[in-house]
Formats: sequence, C-alpha cells, structure tokens
Amino acid sequence: MSSIGTGYDLSASTFSPDGRVFQVEYAMKAVENSSTAIGIRCKDGVVFGVEKLVLSKLYEEGSNKRLFNVDRHVGMVRLLKKSWDSNFGLHVIPECFLSEKTPYMTHIVQLIAFVCLNEIDYIYVPLQAAKTEIEKLQMKEMTCRDIVKEVAKIIYIVHDEVKDKAFELELSWVGELTNGRHEIVPKDIREEAEKYAKESLKEEDESDDDNM
Repeated sequence: MSSIGTGYDLSASTFSPDGRVFQVEYAMKAVENSSTAIGIRCKDGVVFGVEKLVLSKLYEEGSNKRLFNVDRHVGMVRLLKKSWDSNFGLHVIPECFLSEKTPYMTHIVQLIAFVCLNEIDYIYVPLQAAKTEIEKLQMKEMTCRDIVKEVAKIIYIVHDEVKDKAFELELSWVGELTNGRHEIVPKDIREEAEKYAKESLKEEDESDDDNM
C-alpha cells in the first residue's frame, strides 16, 4: 500500500484504506521537528516551558513568542460541568456525554467514542530525554516556584547546542499564586530559573569529569 496520502489527507476524520489518518501523521511529524515544550502539573498549579529557537540575529529579544494568553475566560469544560450539576445534581460528567459535547466546543473531530479522563501530571514534546528528567521529579510535592526551575533545567539539558541554534526560554504558569489565571512568569523569576539551570548543568559536567 502506498504511503502517499493522496485523497485521504483532506480531513482528520478520513481513514486511508490501510487504516491510517494522514492528518494526524502530518501533525506528529511537525511536532517531532519542533523544539521542546513541557507542561508539568504540581502541588499548586501548572507550569509551562518552551524552547524558542532564535532563527535569525535580526529578531528582537522576546519577539515571535510561543507562549501567550488565549483569553482570561477559557473555561468551557468548567461551564459545562456547572450546567450539568444544576440540571442533574451530579458532580461527575459521564464520558459519553462529554465526548459528544466536546467537538461542538473545540471544533475538533473526535475519532474515538470517549475522552481519556485519567490524571496526567506532565506533557512533553518531543524528546525522550525530557521525559526521563521529568520522571525524576516529585511533582505532587513541589510548588510552581520549584517546578519553574526544574522546567528551565530540563529544557537546557535537552537543548542540542550542535544541531540547534541559540534559543530563548519562555515560561508561564497558572495556579494559586496567579488566582487561577494563566500568566507569563515574571522576568526576574525566569532569570533566576535560567541561572539555576546553568549552574546545575555546570555542576553535573564537573561531576562527570571527576568520575572519569
């Protein structure tokens, strides 16, 4: 069977004769070629971090951001739950009902009959090295301020100085310290996290040299 998706790559809901969804494969390939992005849930919130490659020296610092606020009131699922509670007196939305309603809110076609509601403590794209470092963390015992430093460290660890160009670290968080709003991490805290990351890498390199 040809791997070319001609005629079968026009929609994310179209399967090829051999059962492939080419739009999903294209998206995964784009993710693999992208720079690292991490999201970690901790004790009091969620921290996001991305490695933004600087493709040209002509770019001003802070331009072409990868992290930004979509809106202050993105909470469609929460509104749906509130409506469900008031109408039916139940505190849990059935998976079949949530699966049916989600596409109408997100404009995304679902190819499965249910939504995965399992707890997920982290997401990472696209490196195995990032996953290895994340799994060392005691996320449920750490605060956002602790995790910010670790996210910075992980991104510096997985950055390939030989293959990749210079990069800027972008960090954001949402949780108790932001009153539930997604905000960009303040510059002074980001710089402190970068300093911690660089010092940690230097200490690890010196430790490796001593062991040789």
